[in-house]
Amino acid sequence: MKRLTFAAAAAATIAAGTVATAEPIRLKVASSFPSSQPLLGSSGVNLTETVTAISGGDIEMRFFEPNALVPPLEVLDAVGAGTADAAWTNPGYNTNKDIAFALFSAVPFGPGAGEYAAWMFYGGGQELLNETLYNKFNVHSEICGVSPPETAGWFREELASLDDLDGMKMRFFGLGARVMGNLGVDTQLLPGGEIYAALERGTIDATEYSMPVVDESAGFYQLAKYNYFPGWHQQSTLQDLIINLDTWNGMTEGQQLTIRTACRANYTNMLAEGEAINGAALLRLQNDHGVNIRQFNADQLAVFEENWDIVAAELVEESETFANAWAELSAFREGYAIWRDNAYLP
Repeated sequence: MKRLTFAAAAAATIAAGTVATAEPIRLKVASSFPSSQPLLGSSGVNLTETVTAISGGDIEMRFFEPNALVPPLEVLDAVGAGTADAAWTNPGYNTNKDIAFALFSAVPFGPGAGEYAAWMFYGGGQELLNETLYNKFNVHSEICGVSPPETAGWFREELASLDDLDGMKMRFFGLGARVMGNLGVDTQLLPGGEIYAALERGTIDATEYSMPVVDESAGFYQLAKYNYFPGWHQQSTLQDLIINLDTWNGMTEGQQLTIRTACRANYTNMLAEGEAINGAALLRLQNDHGVNIRQFNADQLAVFEENWDIVAAELVEESETFANAWAELSAFREGYAIWRDNAYLP
C-alpha cells in the first residue's frame, strides 16, 4: 500500500469536503468497548462523530455498543464477513487467530506511545499489520488510538513476593499473560464488561485491565485494595478501527484519507486526554477509595523482563508471522535507541 504523509492526508481530507465523490459511505461500527468507558470507549464515539462531521456527510459512521451487533471479542470475524461494516477495537483481541496480532497492540517493556506511532506510521508497522495479518481475514485496519501506561494489576492482598502469584487466577491481556503464565499464574482474557463480576464471584483472584481512570470506572477498588505499578506489560496500548476490506477498497482515495486523518488525530487526542485525566483518577483511588498504591521493585521488574525475553524467544520459534514482525519491530527499536538515549532524560 502506498504510504501517505499526514500532511497529504490532511490536505486530501479538506478537499474531500468540497470535491464531488462517489456514493456516500454508511458504516455500522461495532465496538469492543462501551461508550460509557472513559477514553477506551468514549474515543470510539468521538472518532465516529468526527469522521461523519469532517466528511460533510460523505462518510457516515454509527457507533454500536458491545453486543449490539456482535460480542466484543468477535468483531474481527464479523467485519471480515460483513456482518458489521467496521469495528472500534484492539489488535490484541485477535491473538486466538494469530499471536502476532499482539505485537501491534502492546509489548512488554516495549515502545511508549511516541515510539509506537513512529513505527506504525513511518516505520512500516501499519503496512505490515495489514499485509501479513488483517488482509487475510478480509479486513483493513487503521491504527486509531493509544492508551497511556496501564496498571500492573489489582489484588485483594498485598504481595509479599512474586511467589504469591503462583497458582493465582488472574485476568490478563496479551503478551503479558504469557509472562504471568511462566510465573505460575492461571490467566484468562475477559472483556472489560465481564471482569468485575468475575472478580466478585471469585472466578478470578486478581485482574489487570487498563489505566487508573478506566479501572476506577469499572469499580475494581471495591473488591481489591492493592493496585500495582508500573504497567510493565502495557506501557502503551494501540487501538484500531477495522473496516471490511471490500468496503475499504470500494472507497475513494478522499474517503480513505478522511478516515486515516481522523484516526491520526484520534491517536493524538487519546494520548493527550489519557495523560491529562489519570493523575486525578489515581489521587481519587488513593484518597477517596482507600486504594493502596504499590510499586514492583527493580528486582521484581527484572524477573518480569527476564521471563518476557524467554516468552519472546519461544514465540519466534512457534510462529513465523510473529518472528517476522518481531524482527521488524526490533530492528526499528534498535535504530530508534540512539535518538531515545541521547535526546530524552533517563
